[in-house]
Amino acid sequence: MMARERVPQSHKVSLVDLRVGDPVIRYGQVIGTALRDLPEGSWVREDAVGMPEAPGLDELELATQVPDPMEPLEGYTFEGYVNPDGSVGTKNLLGITTTVQCVAPTVDYAVRRIREELLPRFANVDDVVAITHTYGCGVAIDAPGAAVPIATLRHISRHANIAGSPLVVSLGCEKMQPARLMTNDPLLPVFEAERDLVRLQDERGFGETVAAILRAAERKLSILNERRRQTVPAAELVVGLQCGGSDAFSGVTCNPAVGYAADLLVRAGATVMFSEVTEVRDAIHLLTPRCATTEVAKDLIREMRWYDEYLARGYADRSANTTPGNKRGGLVNIVEKSLGSVAKSGSSAIMSVAAQGEKVKSKGLVFAATPASDFICGTQQLASMNLHVFTTGEGTPYGLAMTPVIKVSSRTTLAEKWPDLIDLDAGRIATGKATIENVGWELFRLMLDVASGRKKTWAEHWGLHNALAPFNPGPVT
Repeated sequence: MMARERVPQSHKVSLVDLRVGDPVIRYGQVIGTALRDLPEGSWVREDAVGMPEAPGLDELELATQVPDPMEPLEGYTFEGYVNPDGSVGTKNLLGITTTVQCVAPTVDYAVRRIREELLPRFANVDDVVAITHTYGCGVAIDAPGAAVPIATLRHISRHANIAGSPLVVSLGCEKMQPARLMTNDPLLPVFEAERDLVRLQDERGFGETVAAILRAAERKLSILNERRRQTVPAAELVVGLQCGGSDAFSGVTCNPAVGYAADLLVRAGATVMFSEVTEVRDAIHLLTPRCATTEVAKDLIREMRWYDEYLARGYADRSANTTPGNKRGGLVNIVEKSLGSVAKSGSSAIMSVAAQGEKVKSKGLVFAATPASDFICGTQQLASMNLHVFTTGEGTPYGLAMTPVIKVSSRTTLAEKWPDLIDLDAGRIATGKATIENVGWELFRLMLDVASGRKKTWAEHWGLHNALAPFNPGPVT
């Protein structure tokens, strides 16, 4: 078969004659119908494919094809920081969390001072990070939707990579008071660790405010400096998986390789999260049969339905997800994108589902509900994960300050174009230079090295850190 016209890399070519209305099939699934005749060898572009309805949620198979448990993978370890609560960090950071955006510039200024004046004296502390965000006031703080950003920020503020013990900076008059952020009791009058709290409106002037933050930071740095890495099982990894700037190769190279590595992690007893509701919605019929129980399958459906209704309130649907870059990379619609996206989940049973803003606590493969936005998804996954794997076909310098981000490219041309941003090239699968299994194992070993601090990701090397973006489905006042 020969192409009838010049077709860009990663775009599709019809292998058979298609007539108007015929199904267009990829991954063995219908991704749409032909809107015009497409003779064999035709370029199958976005404007030639009509998008089908999303799978219905009321007649899905529930836990009917639960995969058998895979053979355990034993003997794999990494060097991590064991916390008093039993969690394990992959970094040793001083975290300064904030209750409201108003204090963010002051905290950013203080962080610069801490790096320059204090951090050099504490060689065992990797860095200091400001947990700043755009939430905290001017919102309906008691509305049901407010629970999502508050819970997300609470879990991040207790992150394993900051030893679960942040320094808290508050303004004083904001709606999200320290007690509401740091505990489940919004009526608690005093933050549980007052000595780890700086309230700006209690201080006299900017200089004294910064001095108070530095004094509190020095106390915490002296404690963090005593921490040392310890050998722990790979089961202590909590890995978030995410796509960003996907193309039509993503579903055949990087995402399947990540899925293979996800299976290895599950076999090693670790926790693996896949997310992005709109990027699994059209593959839901492939996921509910894989759920470990009917209850887990119903939880998964619950999250799909919740997001359908959320989008509908904004007069939108999942078709709004695809970007110009996705389309340039050959993805004709969200259906095709979703089918490629779920390849990251590998082949094991889905053991549990975490709702929006909920922290993942179970082992094995977990669906953690998040929007598909890179920044919001990353923020919500950060509430649980101590390591992040990010696949991309078009490229992005995305990174997070609090946890390492390993970027995996779908195409070798992207890895060659960005050799100092891409950590692992899965495009070798398409060129025949490697297999999915080869790259999966390579990624698995890279994760252990990065988690141990033996290797740095490019985002860590350059200090590329995206701002946190908590998902707020609630009203803003």
